Amino acid sequence: MEKSIISQPIKVYALGGLGEVGKNTYCVESNNSILIIDAGVKFPNETLVGVDYVVPDYTQLKDNQSKIKALVITHGHEDHIGGIPFLIQTINVPVIYAPPLAAALIRNKLEEHRIRERVKIVEIQETDIISVGEFKLSFFRVTHSIPDAFGIVVDTPAGRIVTTGDFKIDLTPVGPDINLRKIARLGEEGVDLLLADSTNAALEGYTPSEKNVVNSIHEIFSKCVSRLIISTFSSNISRIQQIIDACLKYKRKVCVIGRSMESAVSLARKIGYIKAPDSTFVDSMDLNKYPLNQITILCTGSQGEPMAALSRIAQGDVKGIKIYPGDTIVFSCNPIPGNTLLVNKLINLLTRLGATCITTSQYPNIHSSGHPSKQELRLMLKLLTPKYFMPAHGEYYMLKSHADIAEKIGIPRENIFICSNGDTLILQNHKIREGERVQADDIFIDGNDINGISTAIIRDRQILKEDGVVEVLVAIDAKNNMILTQPVVKTIGFVAEGLYKDHLMRHASSQIYDALHELMSFNKVTFADIKITIKSVVSKYFTRKTQRNPMVIPVIINKTA
Repeated sequence: MEKSIISQPIKVYALGGLGEVGKNTYCVESNNSILIIDAGVKFPNETLVGVDYVVPDYTQLKDNQSKIKALVITHGHEDHIGGIPFLIQTINVPVIYAPPLAAALIRNKLEEHRIRERVKIVEIQETDIISVGEFKLSFFRVTHSIPDAFGIVVDTPAGRIVTTGDFKIDLTPVGPDINLRKIARLGEEGVDLLLADSTNAALEGYTPSEKNVVNSIHEIFSKCVSRLIISTFSSNISRIQQIIDACLKYKRKVCVIGRSMESAVSLARKIGYIKAPDSTFVDSMDLNKYPLNQITILCTGSQGEPMAALSRIAQGDVKGIKIYPGDTIVFSCNPIPGNTLLVNKLINLLTRLGATCITTSQYPNIHSSGHPSKQELRLMLKLLTPKYFMPAHGEYYMLKSHADIAEKIGIPRENIFICSNGDTLILQNHKIREGERVQADDIFIDGNDINGISTAIIRDRQILKEDGVVEVLVAIDAKNNMILTQPVVKTIGFVAEGLYKDHLMRHASSQIYDALHELMSFNKVTFADIKITIKSVVSKYFTRKTQRNPMVIPVIINKTA
């Protein structure tokens, strides 16, 4: 009797993208090879003070550098390509495979980050079949809010892995159509493990077609009698083309404002995904040559970001452009969770300046998500019929909703894995088991420093933001183990000037003096002992008196002669 051949185990895990929306980074690892699928960033919320980006901890990849064969990209959104500058400065990526638009965006991103190392970028098409180590890659086109979006098939010695990437099943798309025939054929051939987009898994029905947005945009243009300012994501190339098409129909000039928007439009025009005559576009310094009702400003800042174009226009910080009474400002996307307060603050400012703001709450059809709702997820699962399923790309409740959908259409619960970043699935002989975790923490990027900053620094910044700082200046004679003068206590951002503050500082100083005098009366103490005592006394006193816990910075001056 012949013995069955046991295939080598294949690990599948995420360094980012599970339990969150952002920093998608998935890995397929064998004994000899690692394939990385996407390398995204997550943008910080208001609690991450001074942080520009959040990227995955790449320690697992650094520790297995020799096994890394390639990075393959599903599409060109920031949560899938934004981490590439930090990744390639941490590890050596031999080659990046990416769709044409994503490849152009990556090249531009590397130039912006001034990364001069030669990075091999190979553009891929849907018909390509690529060997990466012992893996074979193939692709299927999906519809998303950016052209050139692909699902990826990874054939391994242990079985077939499929990831949908971001997609929606839009039967009347503005951009490229999803290849349902190829997806169904993959299902007939057999899929062992499926990873699928879960972003809208809690929403019933179908995600509205992008064609609905076309009609709404044209309706807004037909009614607007003054200047239009439209803000959307710079990566939403399909939406940008719709806006430009409306400008052509209604004989308006387009002025593009915002570095990322200018870059995206320029690259998309070069590749041919945005089509319009050069005469359609005007420079911001030439806007005064045209009547207001012949102008559309296309800009970034739909999420209320203080440094994005729309906020800077509202503040009067963009040369040649200011808000006029009668301007119509369209927010052509939904606020990302956590950004609602920023968006509302910006809308209030624009309204005070006399503008009329149109948002998705008033005009739902000015935006359509690029992600699938429940009916589309059911259809994708039915077409691919995977043996095992791992919901991906979403916060926990999204992953759980997707898992429930999969179970209800017939995938056994024991074959569905709701994973966290770092959890490992082992594929071997077409069967899945759970493996050991790998390191998968968050790295906070401040500026372009690829080393990131620690959680402790983030915590300190949050304390400074919320509770301020207290500085305690103490003069001592270390040789004779004596405190020389009454401590001086100063605060910034803690309590307002006045009698109450004077009272607090005076009493805090007295308590510090008494505690240090007692400490130094009986023991020979170190500077560390003094600092610990100061922090303990000050923290307890101010917490008791104000219910706030400021950062305490002791400064010790030692008598030297």
